[in-house]
Amino acid sequence: MDKISCQLLIQIAQTGTITEAAERLNMQKAHASRLLSRLEQHLGVRLIERSTRSLRFTEVGQNVLERARHIIDSFEEAEQLARQYQSEPMGQLKLSCSVEFGQLTVNRWIQAYLIRYPKVSIHADFSHRLVDIIEEGFDLAIRVGPLSDSSLSARRLGFIEYGLFASRSYVLAHGMPTTVGELSAHPLLVHTNNQGKPLPWGWQTGHDVMPQGRLYINNSFGVYQAACAGLGIARLPLLMIESMGAADLVRVLPDEPMQSMPVHAVFMGQRLLSPKVRAFIDLAVEMFVS
Repeated sequence: MDKISCQLLIQIAQTGTITEAAERLNMQKAHASRLLSRLEQHLGVRLIERSTRSLRFTEVGQNVLERARHIIDSFEEAEQLARQYQSEPMGQLKLSCSVEFGQLTVNRWIQAYLIRYPKVSIHADFSHRLVDIIEEGFDLAIRVGPLSDSSLSARRLGFIEYGLFASRSYVLAHGMPTTVGELSAHPLLVHTNNQGKPLPWGWQTGHDVMPQGRLYINNSFGVYQAACAGLGIARLPLLMIESMGAADLVRVLPDEPMQSMPVHAVFMGQRLLSPKVRAFIDLAVEMFVS
């Protein structure tokens, strides 16, 4: 039994005629009669005894009518639930981001989100791997850096600003470089991608350097700790410096601003974006600059 068949039985019971039931459902009487006949043939029983003057439900028809009412109630409950999900954030939000950015920033967003929207729970995956949002069932991913072409939608949340840093003890022992060209004479602490390739150092002047380092590590916290230990010069996100309170680190080449890195929320679709996803993205944009 489908929804329209159930509605037809209910309207026939309420109006007492197929004609009025068809009018309420905005269909032709002939179409309503065919639907009823097909339903009886499908079930193999007569549901309604019809004459030229009246109709009445058979005993089995009364039982089927009650079942139809239950089915329509279930449809209405499901539709109400769906409308509720489309009107306010609720349910589970599954998101992915890198370990470092998750610990430095996304954790704050998650905490604020859970406080603001009590009907939502979050499953967060902080890892270096590039998750497949569609195959693995993620609602969204937070990605740092240029995006590759894909069928996914994206919204830019903001930019991460970078600078060069070294410990005071390192500068006292090795001196402070005064130009980008002098960096090659210093041991560099290099953040790599998951394939072990160095991430380039770029400046707003358009000057890019593929750093040749003393230490290569695919974790910015490791790079930060090596810089604090006086092992060399590191490119670090300013938000990490602010978050970690690195009193022993000094800015290297402060008058040479480095290229920033975009941060995007990546997700499936745009037109039917659920309230829970849209609310998290809006909150992330709001908090990114705070």
